[in-house]
Parts: sequence; structure tokens; C-alpha cells
Amino acid sequence: MRAVVQRVSEASVRVDGRVVGQIGPGLLVLLGIAREDTAADAERLARKVARLQVFPDEEGKFDRSLRDTDGEALVVSQFTLIADTAKGNRPSFSHAAPPERAEPLYEAFCAALAAEGVPVQRGVFGEQMAVELVNDGPVTVVVERGPSG
Repeated sequence: MRAVVQRVSEASVRVDGRVVGQIGPGLLVLLGIAREDTAADAERLARKVARLQVFPDEEGKFDRSLRDTDGEALVVSQFTLIADTAKGNRPSFSHAAPPERAEPLYEAFCAALAAEGVPVQRGVFGEQMAVELVNDGPVTVVVERGPSG
């Protein structure tokens, strides 16, 4: 499981021209789910994202998290984050979880993030989406599942 996390002053996602998710200050989370990922991985990664200190304190140091700032999260499923580009020029997505396995893990991640006290907006799983954001900083961090978090 891999998340590209971008600190934003605002972000939204549209499907067929209609806004389906929108946030003010917080984090845009692009979430990729691999075949071997589990619900425990989703919970661990959500906990990590909720506590990720990428917001500045009064001195400008990264010392605050979504939980500390009352920030929001916009979570968008993006299987292309699991691309393997080791061979050739065409990415392979063979390591990405199939939709019937990925969607419940996407939902588990969103639920675990909400359980951490973070207001969560979502894209629409499996749909073609247009994501708009104002990257604040810019700050972009890649967070991956791991044995602890």
C-alpha cells in the first residue's frame, strides 16, 4: 500500500464534471493498493497519515499533523501508484490489487482515517476522476505500509 500525500490549502475531485469530494486545508491522499495488502495495512497507513507531521508550528517547523490542525483529508484511489517500471517503457500493473480486493481496502483506509478523528472526503472508486489541488508549500510525501506505524 502506497500513499502520495500532498499538503493542500484546498482540493477537489470531480466525476463527469460534478464535484464528489472537496476539502479546505489538509491532505490530498492518492492511495495505491497492492495485491498483498491487508486491512491491517490499511489501518496502519491511515494512522500514519493522520499523525504525519507536515504542518508548520509557529516557528515554521513541521511539528503538526492533521489531527493537530483539524485538517481534512481527500482520499482518491489510484492503482497506478503500484506500477512497476523496471522493464521497458510501459508500466506493469500486475502488482496492483484487483478492484474487488482493492475497493474494500480503500474503504477500510478511509474508515480508519475517520476513526483517527480526521474528516474524510472521497473520490469515487474505479471512476475516471479530475483532481484539482492547491499544493501548500509545496509539500508532497510518499508513505508506504510497513511493519509498524
